[in-house]
Amino acid sequence: MSDHSQAPQTDEDVVESIVPLMPIVLPVGGAVLIFMLAFIAVFMA
Repeated sequence: MSDHSQAPQTDEDVVESIVPLMPIVLPVGGAVLIFMLAFIAVFMA
């Protein structure tokens, strides 16, 4: 028979690993989005 003595796997949820970074990711993403929208507005004018 085979030996099943592997360490138990801890399934790390992707969302739970991103949640602590939200105070950094959201403002940076918003700033990039606003910059891109302003660049498009100036370029089209």
